[in-house]
Amino acid sequence: MAVDRRTDSTPRGKAGASENSAIDTAKALVPPRGAAVAGVIFSVLMIGGLGLVRYAIPADPNGPGAWITEPDRRQAVRLALDLVPFAGIAFLWFMGVLRNRLGELEDQFFATVFLASGLLFVATIFVSAAVTGALVESLAAGSVDGDTYYLGRHMSDALMNIFAVKMAGVFMFSTCTIALRTRIFPRWLAFVGYACALLLLVVIANWRWITLVFPIWMLLISVQILWADIFSHRSGAAR
Repeated sequence: MAVDRRTDSTPRGKAGASENSAIDTAKALVPPRGAAVAGVIFSVLMIGGLGLVRYAIPADPNGPGAWITEPDRRQAVRLALDLVPFAGIAFLWFMGVLRNRLGELEDQFFATVFLASGLLFVATIFVSAAVTGALVESLAAGSVDGDTYYLGRHMSDALMNIFAVKMAGVFMFSTCTIALRTRIFPRWLAFVGYACALLLLVVIANWRWITLVFPIWMLLISVQILWADIFSHRSGAAR
């Protein structure tokens, strides 16, 4: 009696294809440890750098004040500015690793917003740091008058507290939307990100510490990704 082998091969092929697809999807939905480590590095450097600058430079931009004559404060600002390039590199690494893992699951519209806002954020903090660095060195050399100092301070503060903050808010919105669609981190964390992003986009004030909202949120999601990665490895070892 002849046996039709076609009835046996087709379902097996379909099952294999669907199995591979499920495995690929599962891998894509799990954020890599490299992204989390880069996010932690960025957050720590950014929080430390901003804290040093806020401590050393007074909030009043109308005059240099006595802080520029204090070596400890000038050194604190220089240290903070030296941290900025490394924070930017870590942030770019975070974006690159995360986008690479998402692969075909990435939505083109939100991916474009995600990438553009992230790059603009890094560019803005770099320019702000460069202006601040030039201002500090010029003041130390005694070659800057009050009007030039006023211009430099307002330019640096506007770049960081307005433009960089707005780009950070857009980046958070796009990241949280991608997270809700791909489940790369929990829904509650995405909703917290939406609230923080709304705060960054709506609030336009001279509140200097608002810039810390973004790195703190980045630290939160990076720690969560690391925790989920460690937990998944422990679950796999237990099996």
